[in-house]
Amino acid sequence: MRSFALACALSLSCLAPAFAAAPAKAPDDPRLWLEDVTGTRALQWVAQRDSESTKALAGTDEFKSMSERFLAIMDSEAKIPYVTKIGPLYYNFWRDKSHERGLWRRTTLEEYRKADPAWETVLDLDSLSRAENVMWVWHDVQPLPPEETRCLMSLSRGGSDADVTREFDLTTKAFVSGGFSLPESKSNISWRDRDMVYLGVAFDSTTMTTSGYPRVVKEWKRGTPISEATTIFEGKREDVSAYAYHDMTPGFERDFVGRSPTFFTNELFLRRDGKLIRIEKPDDATAGTFREWLLIQLRTDWTVAGKTWPAGALLATRLDDFVAGKREMEMLFTPEARKSLDGYTTTRNTIILNELDNVKNRLYVLRDDGGHWTRTPMTGLPEFGAIDASAVDALKSDDYWLTMADFLTPSTLSLGTAGGAPEKLKQTPTFFEAGGLEVSQHEAISKDGTHVPYFEVARKNLVADGTAPTLLTGYGGFEISQLPYYSGTQGSGWLEKGGVLVVANIRGGGEFGPKWHQAALKANRPRAYEDFVAVGEDLVKRRVTSPKHLGIMGGSNGGLLVGNALVMRPDLFGAVVCQAPLLDMKRYSHLLAGASWMGEYGDPDKPEEWAFIRTFSPYQLVRKDVKYPRTLFTTSTRDDRVHPGHARKMAAKMKEQGHDVLYYENVEGGHAGSATNKQRAFMNAMAYTFLWMQLGSPTVVGPKP
Repeated sequence: MRSFALACALSLSCLAPAFAAAPAKAPDDPRLWLEDVTGTRALQWVAQRDSESTKALAGTDEFKSMSERFLAIMDSEAKIPYVTKIGPLYYNFWRDKSHERGLWRRTTLEEYRKADPAWETVLDLDSLSRAENVMWVWHDVQPLPPEETRCLMSLSRGGSDADVTREFDLTTKAFVSGGFSLPESKSNISWRDRDMVYLGVAFDSTTMTTSGYPRVVKEWKRGTPISEATTIFEGKREDVSAYAYHDMTPGFERDFVGRSPTFFTNELFLRRDGKLIRIEKPDDATAGTFREWLLIQLRTDWTVAGKTWPAGALLATRLDDFVAGKREMEMLFTPEARKSLDGYTTTRNTIILNELDNVKNRLYVLRDDGGHWTRTPMTGLPEFGAIDASAVDALKSDDYWLTMADFLTPSTLSLGTAGGAPEKLKQTPTFFEAGGLEVSQHEAISKDGTHVPYFEVARKNLVADGTAPTLLTGYGGFEISQLPYYSGTQGSGWLEKGGVLVVANIRGGGEFGPKWHQAALKANRPRAYEDFVAVGEDLVKRRVTSPKHLGIMGGSNGGLLVGNALVMRPDLFGAVVCQAPLLDMKRYSHLLAGASWMGEYGDPDKPEEWAFIRTFSPYQLVRKDVKYPRTLFTTSTRDDRVHPGHARKMAAKMKEQGHDVLYYENVEGGHAGSATNKQRAFMNAMAYTFLWMQLGSPTVVGPKP
């Protein structure tokens, strides 16, 4: 099981609320008023930009056709209804044309195996939204083992990270009157038992960290007000977060409290008899438990008891022995130069390792055989593509879900038991014509000589004359790997029409383990951007495309990536789509969740760190006397993770400088940018219409606006 700290960090779902006015003003920024998320002047500016962009992009027949097709794909009743097992039943959250906000529904495994299962509705989010006059967006549920008749349900207003949590009864299919309930916030909550929860509080400045995460952890008893909950831990104001959770594995029940001083460091404590016993692992290592075992995943080399374990390794040791001071460990995963651990999942009796071998997934089943671990490869899996395994019910069985996909092969869902062959249950329909397309893997050489792999999806008979419209994407941050995936919208909106797709595996990601990520941290952040540029240059060198036909697209940290590519090499690209981006790196740590990412980028308030951060802050680097490719910025008013002020201010500054930019801000959607299939289809159609207009295609109807 991954540690709660890592899960929280990756999802960023427990950040704190922030739709307030902008923080302390920076007098040298004349566009600071655009940081006032719901300010009248700012929203008037947004409305004007939205109108301009809609007029420029949404008026063609091509846009209408694309948007309608995207929506049909998203609403398709033939797509896979992914399920989660709760108790004896299998639950699915579903959106389609008739259920814009979505249905939470359930069925039996016998029914689920059928092509058209019979479903029982548990909660209709559209009906709830109408009844409460709130546009609810589904977030998550946490069932209470072992009976799993109750759950903690989290719903968001408009898609923001901040949400409300209410206790829900799965037997009566209704919210529990007087049950556990949290107001809108980015607090975290988890079951300890039926009548008690752990609560990471993020209600106000006294309980939040500067990053917006919970700082104070409480134990909250049923039937008592939150104000009477018992404080069991307090982190520091400058920390990222604090949390607690209960391991409910039968026979191995334990309580843990955690503190994350930075995004990539954490302290873990075993809570026993009211005392906190620190787990003496490296601060930058993540840890979780599996039965009697403590699993430690290293980010840096660790020398302990006279032995050095390498960065990227997964270690196993008996928890009680480790707490008692013993340091006998076994390495369950051994990293190599081009091999890393993509993740792992635990079932009742096994650990399933998901390894990346030159950015290709390989799965192995590990079992404890009396203190010695056996390792068995999963067979019958494809050589190429993204493969993932997750436990069906980690506390009760060795069953697992297996998903597989690549750029051209629709996703499949199978059900297996560790040690046996999986049974294929569902497959996504073919949403675009992939005939004649092929996937290949290439390498570019970055500025410092580093070899950077990338995937390319193109016609088998592509003529290398530099004219192919090509879309280059990437991310390069937070140890997140870019793997193959199947997208009906991207396939029908880009590949099917003759576009080439390229996905770059640049430094900053996790493709080759923590060292690949750390090679682009803080002062080394430009290495990620140099890698991305190197891939673009390699595409031109190979005559796949040319600068006027080469577009780039990225979101969030990927928005910062393409923003830097824009200002670093404006001559290399013909179009830029920058989504929910960070761009003002002078202010980022003061905006919403920004302070939590200083472990990745650095602290701009420290002069010695601003000295290197300023070299990758597009908002400060963009210039009037440079010709930039046309750029489309998109974000959401309800994005309470990456502040919409980044995109607003960058677009405003570039327009003032006379550059050709478009800007569109969706009122809903949070960091994802959209809250419904209709909104998602519209914004995707905008992006691809923009790319085709700029990069050229004989199938596009209408001139450049």
